[in-house]
Amino acid sequence: MKIYRKTIVIATAAIVSGWLSSSPVAADVARDAIMDGFAAQADMAFSADRGRVLFEIKQGGGKPETPSCTTCHNASPQNAGQTRAGKLIEPMAVSKTPGRFTDPKKVKKWFRRNCKSVLGRECSAQEKGDFLTFMVSQ
Repeated sequence: MKIYRKTIVIATAAIVSGWLSSSPVAADVARDAIMDGFAAQADMAFSADRGRVLFEIKQGGGKPETPSCTTCHNASPQNAGQTRAGKLIEPMAVSKTPGRFTDPKKVKKWFRRNCKSVLGRECSAQEKGDFLTFMVSQ
């Protein structure tokens, strides 16, 4: 009987642990930690409006085939995008893809790659925070 109870406790803990790690609350905490890191380096409070402009405007500093984020990610963050190779990109809006922007390594990788492609340089902490603020508001 003791083995049975122990199995139930372990199974319940695993279920609760899995639920917490995939829950919106866990995603919010992870995303907030990333945002806090950017805020510590930024000059001012983040702005969803500046993030929207960064997402939509044609930059001209990067590669000619990727003049703006919307080139691949679609004009609406609510909709899926597509790479130039035809691969599906899940919506950027956190409301549509709740796990988006929760893995620090992926956030770092994609900002580095996409900022260089679109802007021709790395994004500043301010730009990253503005961009994420916009995506969280979507």
